[in-house]
Amino acid sequence: MLQTRELIDSVATSSPLGHEVLAKAVDVLAECEEAVTACATGMLAEKDTDDLRTAISQDLDCADVTAVTRRFLTRGSSHDPALITAQLEACLIACQRSHDLCAQHAQHHEHCRICAEATGRAADACREILAAVRS
Repeated sequence: MLQTRELIDSVATSSPLGHEVLAKAVDVLAECEEAVTACATGMLAEKDTDDLRTAISQDLDCADVTAVTRRFLTRGSSHDPALITAQLEACLIACQRSHDLCAQHAQHHEHCRICAEATGRAADACREILAAVRS
């Protein structure tokens, strides 16, 4: 499996964010995308699916936004701070909303606990990159 840092180092473009920060964020977002997708699937298998409908939808939205953000950062080709900021803010919102909902269900569903942890890390990664872009 190709290591993210190695991949980003091999790209000819430079990033004001730094390759280490980018590689870490890409890995955390990939983990988040996987966790929210699995959590949504897990919630669909639960008996109380109707009660989890909002969380399922939020997880699926988060998976989509996280995937786009991860691909965007992996390319590292955009030097438009406004576009980077907008995408990261959208990802932060999606991750935080999934985190908040899954944290409420974490005591009852292991997949929600795992999801809450992954979305929390992804939200932190978005905040870190946003701070670097804004500075």
